[in-house]
Amino acid sequence: MITEHTHIINTPVGALTIIGNESAIHTLTFKEGQTPTHEPLPDVIRQCMEEMNEYFAGSLRAFTFPVAQPGTAFQQSVWQQLMTIPYGQTISYLQLAKRINNPKSIRAVGTTNGKNRIAIVVPCHRVIGSDGTLTGYAGGLWRKKWLLEHEIRQKSGSLELF
Repeated sequence: MITEHTHIINTPVGALTIIGNESAIHTLTFKEGQTPTHEPLPDVIRQCMEEMNEYFAGSLRAFTFPVAQPGTAFQQSVWQQLMTIPYGQTISYLQLAKRINNPKSIRAVGTTNGKNRIAIVVPCHRVIGSDGTLTGYAGGLWRKKWLLEHEIRQKSGSLELF
């Protein structure tokens, strides 16, 4: 039997719930009301906690802990493309659809983006509207704005993007 572990860390954008097992993280979400487990945490969750703290401190741009989330082949292709968006950069939903060789799937790409359960690491916050506006983010647009500005600030020293 695989044991699921839940841990909550405080971040500049609120409580971040980490859920995983001994082999991978499968949920990183800004959900309130989760109950943390109290048994010893597996190495992968401790590594996730350390890397998230480094990310928010501005010293980490790429995550190395294993992640896994269930999804269809289409969803997996979208999430894989999300992980290729460089730190501090954005693309549009249309560009993302084109990257998976399916430009007509823009709505499905947006829906899949919204179903991403591994916030920040699978960087759905880096996808914006074709007109450059911030659109849709399960954690709230204010968090999306904060995350993008944090990355831009760490990468280039500029103060505000949006």
